[in-house]
Amino acid sequence: MKKITKAVFPVAGMGSRFLPATKASPKEMMPVVDKPLIQYAVEEAVAAGITDMVFITGRNKRAIEDHFDTAYELEAELAARGKQELLDMVREVVPRHVNCIYIRQSEPLGLGHAVLCAQPVVQDEPFAVILADDLIDGEPPIVKQMVGVFWQHQCSILGVQNVPRDDTRQYGIVSSVPLADDLEQIDAIVEKPKPEDAPSTLAVVGRYILTPRIFHHLGKVQAGTGGEIQLTDGIAALMQEERMLAYRFKGTRYDCGSKLGYLKAQVAFGLMHSELRDEFAAYLDSLK
Repeated sequence: MKKITKAVFPVAGMGSRFLPATKASPKEMMPVVDKPLIQYAVEEAVAAGITDMVFITGRNKRAIEDHFDTAYELEAELAARGKQELLDMVREVVPRHVNCIYIRQSEPLGLGHAVLCAQPVVQDEPFAVILADDLIDGEPPIVKQMVGVFWQHQCSILGVQNVPRDDTRQYGIVSSVPLADDLEQIDAIVEKPKPEDAPSTLAVVGRYILTPRIFHHLGKVQAGTGGEIQLTDGIAALMQEERMLAYRFKGTRYDCGSKLGYLKAQVAFGLMHSELRDEFAAYLDSLK
């Protein structure tokens, strides 16, 4: 029985939908209340027992490395001022038992290529892929839910949710057969189909557990539109030789790759924040 100890975070994208905010700062460092998106993603992986965080980075992503590095000057300043609570918060951004590994994606060749870049670190182990753009609030955290499913079935798992049919052109859409209330056997996956061509409305949304065999197939995928290697194409090839399941996770997803989704996340997490929720709720009520 293999355990999941590694998570891959593809963070090399340009974040063009949030320009000019992302002109000099990574989109993954955009904060939701008081934590950047990438920290929520890493915390989700840590909660699932994952110890090796593999970041696939690109140009202008140094802020991500700095965020998870030790900030000696800041820690010394907080210690000197007796600000222990803030000092603890800074030190706990990443637990001491967690390793952060950075791999440079030299060209923007798509999500499939980004995952393929992780092969030298992942090698022959099953692993998680987490897209920080998809901020998902769940209890237990989503990747922990999926690790539990993997532990039982020992095969690739895709996190999915139903979307409006008009939105299928924005996602990878699966065709599947129900196995249980929250689990389906996948028989096909289509990348961004037109609504009239979509086999279902069950969309893959930013959470994957994949077996290492995916690297073999990603290495053979031909680049498509824009010269990109699609992860969906590798997954479609993988399911021809291995069982693959779709898991309907328990939680609320915020598409922080869109401005509206990002704003919704700010409101939802603001209303959950222990310091702010009461005053923030009162402010929102005053706007009605």
